[in-house]
Amino acid sequence: MQKLVIVESPTKAPTIKGYLGSGYKVVASKGHVRDLPKSTLGVDVDNDFEAHYINIRGKGELIRELKKEVKAADKVFLATDPDREGEAISWHLVNALSIAPEKVNRITFNELTKTAVKEAIKKPRAIDMNLVNSQQARRLLDRIVGYKLSPFLWKTVRSGLSAGRVQSVATRIVVEREAEIRAFVPKEYWTVDASLVTPETKTFTAKFYGLAADSSKLDLNCEKDAAAVVAEANVNPFIVRDVKKGQKFKNPSPPFITSTLQQEASRKLNFQSQRTMKVAQELYEGINLGSELGGVQGLITYMRTDSLRIADEARAAARDYITERFGDKYYPENPRIYKAKSGAQDAHEAIRPARAAIEPQKIKSRLTSDQYRLYKLIWDRFIASQMASAELSTVQVDITSGKYLFRSSGYTVKFPGYMAVYEESTDEAEKEKTTRLPQITEGSTLGVQKITPEQHFTEPPARYTEASLIKFMEEKGIGRPSTYSTIITLIVSRGYVKRQGKTLHPTPLGEVTTKLICEKFPDVADYQFTAMMENKLDSIEDGEYTMNEVLSAFYDGFKRELDHAFESVSKDDIELPVEETDIICEKCGAKMIVKEGRFGKFAACPNYPECKNTKPLTKEGKAPEEPKKPETDMKCEKCGADMVLRSGRFGSFYACSAYPTCKFTKQITKPLGVKCPDCGSDIVTKFGKNRTMFYSCEKYPDCKFSSWDMPTNGKCPVCGDMLMKKKGRNQLVCRSEKCSYKAELPAEAESDK
Repeated sequence: MQKLVIVESPTKAPTIKGYLGSGYKVVASKGHVRDLPKSTLGVDVDNDFEAHYINIRGKGELIRELKKEVKAADKVFLATDPDREGEAISWHLVNALSIAPEKVNRITFNELTKTAVKEAIKKPRAIDMNLVNSQQARRLLDRIVGYKLSPFLWKTVRSGLSAGRVQSVATRIVVEREAEIRAFVPKEYWTVDASLVTPETKTFTAKFYGLAADSSKLDLNCEKDAAAVVAEANVNPFIVRDVKKGQKFKNPSPPFITSTLQQEASRKLNFQSQRTMKVAQELYEGINLGSELGGVQGLITYMRTDSLRIADEARAAARDYITERFGDKYYPENPRIYKAKSGAQDAHEAIRPARAAIEPQKIKSRLTSDQYRLYKLIWDRFIASQMASAELSTVQVDITSGKYLFRSSGYTVKFPGYMAVYEESTDEAEKEKTTRLPQITEGSTLGVQKITPEQHFTEPPARYTEASLIKFMEEKGIGRPSTYSTIITLIVSRGYVKRQGKTLHPTPLGEVTTKLICEKFPDVADYQFTAMMENKLDSIEDGEYTMNEVLSAFYDGFKRELDHAFESVSKDDIELPVEETDIICEKCGAKMIVKEGRFGKFAACPNYPECKNTKPLTKEGKAPEEPKKPETDMKCEKCGADMVLRSGRFGSFYACSAYPTCKFTKQITKPLGVKCPDCGSDIVTKFGKNRTMFYSCEKYPDCKFSSWDMPTNGKCPVCGDMLMKKKGRNQLVCRSEKCSYKAELPAEAESDK
């Protein structure tokens, strides 16, 4: 019996085929095969939101091949990814390939290992339509918002804009943080540090805390307050009032879920979320580890998850590794079990190594730099999550000087526990430094080296990074693990947000658009409403709501807001801020501004239409350097001025330096290494309409030789004329129209000889 397995990614197919052996054929759908049309809405909002799916352009041949395989198979196993998107792809495959119901077998596996794949084959199931409808509802909802809201933005803000449901909220988050920063008023405060010396001549630093009488904290708001503390400390001894020692246990962080992996990879590896998910996909789909480690292996479990669940076998493997590598005391008395936050899907495990025994260092030579760094991060976090707590010895010293109290605290690591493997990072720019204190005795009098007052000002909230934005969206319930990377990529690519280093800044376009959407579509831009919609989309999976119920409830209110917005707002009501450059218009002296056209941003004179001067811009928003003169001493054939090298849409070319007075240009040609059969000059390559390459004599048009076919140095054996390589074919023909000589070139002879 022929059994067919269909997966999403071609890279998985050989691995799964190797696990299943003969009797199974494994093919790939290469993602979705059907989708909504790009040219129309594709959703009948007046007829129960019926979706009109079409085969994706360019996949016709693939679909025909898959249909042949399905027809020849006795059973079809749909092994697309184990999430809603994967379930929907399986459903689309059934419809696009016309798979008979009795042939359909849906299988899922959380890790690409031999055991997991073989177990999945033993437990096929039907396609879960609740999962499919949950994904469909999200797709249709986003399509409705995007295709209905975007025309409103074209009418009011600027043509070509694209709006999105969750992307609008993500942009609003970044815009509101920028507003907080602008509105922030810094406040002055002071600190006083004392550099002290023990009787054993050991130095350490104590910070002013407050009043000694009741140990209450006292803020120093101005220089006068700080001066009073310094004056008191200068005339009173520093006496150790209290030394408190204790123990503190620090627990490990749980294994990664999608959002925490993206956050930590941003902090520790400086990866953007898109890069993180791309590399994680590669690790999940399998890496060739060599025959000694079992060939191609999936290194991690599925990377789109919000579950903290760990399989018992994986927990046992981690225990065995920890006790063997570090000893029994590094494993806790009871195995660590982490609970996911409320609302988590818990459909998969947490992100963990497929085999704990495969240490990152062992396979470093088999991985790219990105793959190794991310695998090590996932491996370290998982192993640490199963280890014993770290034990810290803490100490806090209270020191009096007159009526004021100074304090110093610190800790030492008594037992590292999980910290021997991994410690989580934070979003804070500067971590609070802990002091390693010398031996200090209660009642002892300390020497004073220096007392330092210092002025500070409170700082505004930090701009979002990808890590902190993902964390905020997760806390608010905006979006889902599989969508965070796409959301951030879209708001940047659409020009609503820009990256500066690791931080995200709103653009003027993002601010204007956000203000308009918040005013006219409060539900679309509302945090709580968006989170509620996410919960409703999740509830479709559980069967609590139907797809049509969720879509209808949203669309009724959205349509009213849309109709009112079209009636009440015009383009005259919206004023986009002007973005100035440092470029001075050489024609009228004005400072040029940034405009956007079909091919991206450019600098334009603000005095348009009186002055129509424009200039290209670099990615940094600057004018490109003035073009250098070419090495040749070419002169303009029309006016005699020097020719200079310019760059345009289709590459470099020669242009008259007197432009725009003289607009003469000339292509940059390359000699082919073949002589013209008519005049003996070099034949060169040129470009015609639509950038199609052709060949001509360098003296064209004085010499009329030109051809779409490639001239060669070969001679026709019949008439002795030039042989030409036929365009688009592996065939030689005679140039002469009177000669019918043709010759097929060998398959490997793809050359110009």
